[in-house]
Amino acid sequence: MAQVKICGLRDADNVDAAIRAGAQYLGFVFFPKSPRAVTPEQAGALVQDIPAGTARVGLFVNPDDAQLTGTLAHAPLDIIQLHGQESPERVAQVKDLTGLPVMKAIGVSGPQDLGALIDYGLVADMLLVDAKAPKDADLPGGNGIAFDWRLLVGRKWLRPWLLAGGLTPYNVAEAIRLTGARAVDVSSGVESQPGVKDPALIRSFIKAAG
Repeated sequence: MAQVKICGLRDADNVDAAIRAGAQYLGFVFFPKSPRAVTPEQAGALVQDIPAGTARVGLFVNPDDAQLTGTLAHAPLDIIQLHGQESPERVAQVKDLTGLPVMKAIGVSGPQDLGALIDYGLVADMLLVDAKAPKDADLPGGNGIAFDWRLLVGRKWLRPWLLAGGLTPYNVAEAIRLTGARAVDVSSGVESQPGVKDPALIRSFIKAAG
C-alpha cells in the first residue's frame, strides 16, 4: 500500500476523516492566496490531537524566516514542505532554522525538469514530484493537473518521494502501478469544490491507493 498525504486540510472533521481512513501525512497550507490556507492559530488547533505516527506537514511558498518561526510558535509541525522557487541553499537554511526535515516540491512538465530532483535530493529530506503549474496559475500546486507519469518509469531518486498532481480516487491506483510510487499526495482530487474536502472522497482515495 502506498502511503498517503492529504493536503490542504482546514477543519477538524476532515482531519479526523483522513486519520480514520489511514493517511500517514496531513498537510496544512500556509500560503494566503490558496483557498486551502489556514492561519498558524487555526492549524495549531487542528494538529493538537493527531496521533503518533501521523506526520503534520506545513506547506509554505517562498517563506521568510519570520513566517516559519511564527508559524511554528503556534502550530507544531513534523515536516516543512517548500512549494515555491526555493533554491537548494534555501532548503538547507530552512532545515537549520527549524530543525525539521524538509520536503521540496519539484514541478515536472517534461524530461527537462527531472534534473532538479537530483539537485534537490542532495539537500532535501523528501521530494514531492508534482505537475508544474501553468504560467498563469495563481497557485504553485493543487491545480488538479497531472503530468506524464511515464517520465518516472524506472527512475530512482536519492530521497524518498511522493507523487502528486491531478491524482483522484479514480486514477491513483494506475499512477502508483506505472510509477512505482510508494507515497502519493492529493489535494483538489478529494474536494467537492476548491478548498472543501469531501470525507467520502478521502476514504475512497486512500482505499484506492492500497
